[in-house]
Amino acid sequence: MTTSDGRAVLRLPTREIPVPASVSEQAQAILALGPLAPTPQWPGLDDPDAWRTLIAELDGTALRMAPGSGAPAGVEEISVGRARVFVITPEGIAPGDRRVYLEIHGGAFIQGGGEICRVRGIDNAHRVGARSWSVDYRMPPDHPFPAALDDCVAAYRALLEQRDPGEIVVGGVSAGANLAAATVLRARDEGLPLPAGVVLATPATDLTEAGDTWQTNLGLDNLLTPSPSPLLYAAGHDLRDPYLSPLFGDFGKGFPPAILLSGTRDVLLSDTVRLHRALRAADIPADLHVWEAASHGGFLGRAPEDDERTREIRLFLARCWAV
Repeated sequence: MTTSDGRAVLRLPTREIPVPASVSEQAQAILALGPLAPTPQWPGLDDPDAWRTLIAELDGTALRMAPGSGAPAGVEEISVGRARVFVITPEGIAPGDRRVYLEIHGGAFIQGGGEICRVRGIDNAHRVGARSWSVDYRMPPDHPFPAALDDCVAAYRALLEQRDPGEIVVGGVSAGANLAAATVLRARDEGLPLPAGVVLATPATDLTEAGDTWQTNLGLDNLLTPSPSPLLYAAGHDLRDPYLSPLFGDFGKGFPPAILLSGTRDVLLSDTVRLHRALRAADIPADLHVWEAASHGGFLGRAPEDDERTREIRLFLARCWAV
């Protein structure tokens, strides 16, 4: 069969997908829950008031579910340009330790700011075991592209005033990983030195949604469902712009070593794999880790597989900061 635009289509029979026995019991329990949240009723792109209402509801739910590390950390708020940054120092970090993880939060380009950014930033700082700058960047509907990217680049510039580039690693999850990659691309294009590495966890790298797993994992991923929020963020700009879809960047001009992480049920597995291939084609050192049966949210931090992921990130950071 073919679609209206002439592409070949493979039609499969309806089938049931069992929870695999190949993952931990904890991971199986998460998978058995099915969809972790109902799909919202998305407003029209031309209805900013409805978006503000929906985002407030989603953020409220996310804040109630936000993890707490239970470990103490010092948190300082600083202003960088038009954004706020939470400077988070977990207990046990030596005063002379100059390493900094520049964290860019996820949330489909519309969620995760404010108090959620602070709470999740503390949790992530403990996970990576390093001082972190968590960027509370501006978001739609009031601040579409390139506001978020402007804020992330401004934070990186500010950090470079205090640290050598080799002391900095930039990282993010989902939309945050998109912004992490785009931040490095734009920083490079503006003549800034590159950080020691980049952590790209289940990154949204192609906002045209052309990748295979946007279809094959649709409905199988228990967290990520189609959303118009990337279009709200893009605000009419060309989705193939590398600052919107880093997959289309010219990595031959340089890019730091990277680690990319995903799962076999992740809708963004194709985005992750395709970016990894693009980096390797440009001879950029890049590690790819894909977990069995993991969806976009992994196993919510409740399974041994999530601990494995944290371990791989820490090993990568140790290599970056050992140079």
